[in-house]
Amino acid sequence: MNVNSDFHQSKKDLSLVSIVLHWIVALGIITLALIGLYMTANEAWSLYPYHKSFGLILFPIIVIRVIWRLKQGWPVAVSRYSAVEHSLAKMTHWLLLILIFLMPLAGMIYSGASGHGFGIFGLELVPHNYTEDGQAIAYSEVWRDAGQTAHRYIGNALMVLIALHIAGALKHHFVDRDATLKRMLGKKL
Repeated sequence: MNVNSDFHQSKKDLSLVSIVLHWIVALGIITLALIGLYMTANEAWSLYPYHKSFGLILFPIIVIRVIWRLKQGWPVAVSRYSAVEHSLAKMTHWLLLILIFLMPLAGMIYSGASGHGFGIFGLELVPHNYTEDGQAIAYSEVWRDAGQTAHRYIGNALMVLIALHIAGALKHHFVDRDATLKRMLGKKL
């Protein structure tokens, strides 16, 4: 094996930082999405403070992940794929990265502008704006509505993209029988 081939092979491996950031963000987003769906479907208002708190805790990790990915670039593919498959993967990864960043921002805009405020386990970051009988008064109805709409549509788009991403990983593992999924689990190529 020549030196150039060794270098190219080592570029296929993912760093521990990349793997850890991927899985923390992935599990966090999926968990928050499932809780969000449950809350809205069942009007489980008591879960909102937890949803907001964990979302706010996850946000700086998301920012680090985005910066890390932009700094490191995209991983080298472990095999050769068709141009269509390569383009679809690239588009899916870019959209995931962008929407994962925008999702908590839309949630903060929605919650803050609606008058519900938000914080982390009681530490108030944006104060609520409640009447004496506990009704929230929006600081801005325009921003509240924009934040709510964005949070909902981004959430729906993320669920589709995450399902597509998981399907792609399973296809690589079971159909293509390549090392894409193993690499994301920390295996050296």
